[in-house]
Amino acid sequence: MKTILSVLCVCVTAGLGCARAQAPATAPAPQVAGSGFQVGDRILLQVEGDSLLSKTFAVGPGPALTLPVIVAIPLTGVRRSDIEPYLSQQLARYVKEPVVHAKALINLSILGEVERPGFYAVSADIVLADALMQAGGPTREAKVAAMRIERSGKPLLAEDSLQSVLAHGLTVDQVGLRDGDRLVVPRLVQRDAESTWRILGVIVSIPVAIYGITRAF
Repeated sequence: MKTILSVLCVCVTAGLGCARAQAPATAPAPQVAGSGFQVGDRILLQVEGDSLLSKTFAVGPGPALTLPVIVAIPLTGVRRSDIEPYLSQQLARYVKEPVVHAKALINLSILGEVERPGFYAVSADIVLADALMQAGGPTREAKVAAMRIERSGKPLLAEDSLQSVLAHGLTVDQVGLRDGDRLVVPRLVQRDAESTWRILGVIVSIPVAIYGITRAF
């Protein structure tokens, strides 16, 4: 009996060791930097006391920002995360001591197994996980580990890379997302659920088998 119990214990230990060996290590934080403006990006601008300059403006060719009564402001080389201090400096040439608030907005499609799939204008400085929550977050049928980001129908960030981005709390700007990118949350297929229950069944059956063997002897 002791020999049989020893064999079962060795098998269980070996199985757990293999599972740990196959489990992927936590990916390091991606090396990213703030990205620049693209044509089609939008800027939410508020200049205190000036209604003409307080609205959402689209980035035009150049890229550049064209404002009422003001010449086009070039955005070449300007990071989206620096837009507020940059516009404060530029508008000071036309407005006396302007108080400027500005945010870059990105149009993202958040699709698949989320509560409210659709198109969302998110701030470039928002954490990507918070952008996902604007769509209500994943549903109970979501396969979160297989989420991906697509650009023009092709994968931009998939699975491990995206999980690392979410784990490290990177922003939309740090990830380098652009207007029109898609965050896709796939559905948990039936066989995934069945596999999970099968594994749980094996784990539960081991102590039952050991108990049955001890009763037999």
